[in-house]
Amino acid sequence: MPTLRHLNKSLKTNENTGFSDKSQDIGGRFINKDGSFNIVKRGVPFWHRWSLYNWLLSMPTWRFALTMLFFYLVINVFFTLLYSLFGMNELEGFISKTFSNRFLEVFFFSAETFTTVGYGRINPTGNAANTIATLEAVTGFSSFAVATGVMYGRFSRPKAHVVFSENMVIAPYQGQEALMFRIGSFKNKHTLTDVSIRVTESFKLNENGKVAYKFYQLDLERSRIDNLMMNWTVVHPLDDNSPLHDMEWSDMKQADLEIYVSLHGFDDIYANNVMKRTSYIADEIIPNAKFVTMFHESSDGKTTILDLDKLNEYEVLG
Repeated sequence: MPTLRHLNKSLKTNENTGFSDKSQDIGGRFINKDGSFNIVKRGVPFWHRWSLYNWLLSMPTWRFALTMLFFYLVINVFFTLLYSLFGMNELEGFISKTFSNRFLEVFFFSAETFTTVGYGRINPTGNAANTIATLEAVTGFSSFAVATGVMYGRFSRPKAHVVFSENMVIAPYQGQEALMFRIGSFKNKHTLTDVSIRVTESFKLNENGKVAYKFYQLDLERSRIDNLMMNWTVVHPLDDNSPLHDMEWSDMKQADLEIYVSLHGFDDIYANNVMKRTSYIADEIIPNAKFVTMFHESSDGKTTILDLDKLNEYEVLG
């Protein structure tokens, strides 16, 4: 585990990360691989902590589609049960004679009322059935208005269409070594401009016999680029100014090393700023390795080919 005497005395810790520097009661990594914060909040009711809007915006498309379908089926089953309990005798226009088939007809009537289609073969005649139909119609167009807003929010929400390499490597660099990882822009036309990156590392430090987390912002070979239309290899030289200088991989592992990455840029398709986060731990750092080249010239010599499937590929040096 690093101690104060192993660090350059001129290095300044980053006190503005928002993370605690206390080593006790910290579980796992600070930042998950997908960029979310690894923290569970308790002490207030769940419905105060949970954001329905964010949940609907951030879930995968297939899950969102299934959620909408599930809601549509469940709400119609619910109103079908209400009609069956309070108003089936006040509905007219049935073709079927058995209860099970009539229940199915009422379900389809509910779906028609919920969507305000209203084919008209079955119609309510009594107060109870009319009251349920009125409530269902109001619920229907209100829920579709909400669903339309959520779908527009999902469609128009600015996203950083970039991916990070799964691993970092420690590779030769200008006569010494450097810590490197790669970023790739994978969406056509969504080229980020004015891209900046900030890399912060944390590890446990033995300070006068007390163990605590310390955070340092890492100096980069380049922390900003004008455009991210290809891949970008982010380089942190492991020189005397690096808090990781002279640290072996085993030391990083023992010190519970974590490297937090934050990328910001402007996407002209969204006409908005976007950001993305990720983190790396010691198990995701490959010593004595280098990334393979991702791009090459096309056969006709007129185009540059970027092989995004090679973003995570590296070779171990002999």
